[in-house]
Amino acid sequence: MRAGRLVTLMLILQRRGRVTAAHLATELEVSQRTILRDIEELSSAGVPVYAVRGPGGGFQLLDNDLPELADPDQWRPNDRRPGRARRARIEITPEGHGLAAVLRRLQPLRIRQSSPHAEEGWLQASFRLTTIDAAVIDILSLSPHIRVLEPTELRNRVADAAHRTAAHYLEQ
Repeated sequence: MRAGRLVTLMLILQRRGRVTAAHLATELEVSQRTILRDIEELSSAGVPVYAVRGPGGGFQLLDNDLPELADPDQWRPNDRRPGRARRARIEITPEGHGLAAVLRRLQPLRIRQSSPHAEEGWLQASFRLTTIDAAVIDILSLSPHIRVLEPTELRNRVADAAHRTAAHYLEQ
């Protein structure tokens, strides 16, 4: 059963830290491709799991911690269709679009059109939002060529990270 496998996968990552896809596949008796799909599903559901490439790499939970389960009385359904990846909407300059492609940030980046509310030359785009933390890093690497429109949580986290970075450099 897939739900049981996803919970088991989260518990393995929580207890052991970084684990390779091959080891997870062997332990859960599925293919490595199934593990990759399961990791993508967990990430889409908001579990802070990320990949580390190279020797000693594997999958790991951010801060080796699972998110808290919501109180059933406070739970509200998502405003998106089940199984569909969450997307972030942004405005980006043509230079930022080129830079994102070269740096392989926010890929695949879907360009929509010129933004009617933006300054001349800005494009409206969207990208798959796997985790807020990863998106914040990618967005900050493209500053000042990008503006987050939604989700609000991402926009606020980018603003907070930018303020903390500015404060760090102003202290010196």
